[in-house]
Amino acid sequence: MTIRARLTLVYGGMLLAGGLLVLGITYLLFSQRLGNQLFIGNRVNGGEPPGFTPGTSGETMVNEIQGEVTNSARQALFAQGGIALAVVVIIGLAFSWLIAGRLLQPLHRVTETARRIAGAPDRGLHERIALEGPYDEVKELADTFDLMIARLDKSFDVQRRFIANASHELRTPLTLNRTLLEVTTDAADASPELRQLGQTLLAVNARHERLIDGLLLLARSERAVADRSYVDLADVVAHVAAQVPAGAVQVSTVAEEAPATGNAVLLERLVHNLVENGVRHNLPSGGWVRVESGTRPDGVFVSVSNTGPLVPRYDIPELFEPFRRHGPERSASAGAGLGLSIVRAVALAHGGKVFADPRDGGGLTVTVILPTASQSSENPT
Repeated sequence: MTIRARLTLVYGGMLLAGGLLVLGITYLLFSQRLGNQLFIGNRVNGGEPPGFTPGTSGETMVNEIQGEVTNSARQALFAQGGIALAVVVIIGLAFSWLIAGRLLQPLHRVTETARRIAGAPDRGLHERIALEGPYDEVKELADTFDLMIARLDKSFDVQRRFIANASHELRTPLTLNRTLLEVTTDAADASPELRQLGQTLLAVNARHERLIDGLLLLARSERAVADRSYVDLADVVAHVAAQVPAGAVQVSTVAEEAPATGNAVLLERLVHNLVENGVRHNLPSGGWVRVESGTRPDGVFVSVSNTGPLVPRYDIPELFEPFRRHGPERSASAGAGLGLSIVRAVALAHGGKVFADPRDGGGLTVTVILPTASQSSENPT
């Protein structure tokens, strides 16, 4: 039951209890008063009616008449009083419903504001309830909610500024280092030892660049996508699969139409990370990666299956955490351990979900499910 319905029942129950109490007291007073009036009426009229002889059937007749009059009066009181009480209770319930709705109107305003902010967190944090009226419990709640949203808004602004500053301050020195190393190793008088050292430092520098790009993308992906556009995941799958370099891993695609809405760059990065993860964590030779897209009853999907080492099912949740890899065979990987973390963040930002299942022969099947384009338009994030 809603609070409004419960308040209505409470008010109606109290009204019913009060009405029954008043009806009971009225019944007792009425019975007592009626008995006294009958007794006094008999005494005023001479004590006994004509033809009355104590101890005879006349006395019985008078008692029966008095009993019938009393019962009739009591029944009339109960009937008419019950009808009046029922009418009053029904009217009271209707007024209670209206009054409860009026009293709860500020709470509805708080709920609607919270729902709008939750639906568009990046754009709605500047909104406030700003409830006017006396400082009661509801206004205190609204003011506390406004204070909480103001602090969250400030925190998000600080986070956005940090990401922008970190993107510039961290990439600039790494780019400068890469340029200096490339110039040094390409010099005509560079010795073989210097060239080898330069190549090693370039690989370390490239790893740091990928790590920083992954962290910044992860931070950006964890925010809900506000500006959406139409994206067919089949086109994204075909585009990403075509960019995989030829090697020991065979990549096959089954790209069926999968209409969705969202950020095209983030969705491409999602598919790219899945394919890259499937290629990197595979068999040394003879492995394969299968990329699929299509529709299903609960939305559109992208699924990537690969061969590779056996992965216990209990280790799968950790693979979606940042900097987590499975087993020693992945410890030497060139990745930063952010691939599946970014996949999960992008999926959640688009209102979707991601899960992985281990294959019997080794490897994983990672599936991402997103709302269809029609579902996204009906339920905007």
